[in-house]
Amino acid sequence: QVQLVESGGGLVQAGGSLRLSCAASGRTFSSYAMGWFNQAPGKEREFVAAISWSGASTYYADSVKGRFTISRDNAKNTVYLQMNSLRPEDTAVYYCTARIGRYSSLSVEYPYWGQGTQVTVSS
Repeated sequence: QVQLVESGGGLVQAGGSLRLSCAASGRTFSSYAMGWFNQAPGKEREFVAAISWSGASTYYADSVKGRFTISRDNAKNTVYLQMNSLRPEDTAVYYCTARIGRYSSLSVEYPYWGQGTQVTVSS
């Protein structure tokens, strides 16, 4: 089992950048594929990005390709989401997720979730 704690959210102007971090507990962090999802008010939770257990493979939603970068440091039990060229439509709560096995873009395939961190992008 793994516990996840996100940090790094905040308020930023359109065009700005933020880096989210997700710290994981447990000694088997490198066994988990990791993902980021977001949820805006009144909307369903949506896939943002995912990364394989080794970090060798990444996968992005079309809406963030070229702007966001997911990475991980297995020595620090941490996964990151670098968000550049932020837009007001990126405003949402961002959640870190983990699953054993291959990464996925489906929220139902992730059993472990953090509490979320708020990202607000002003126009």
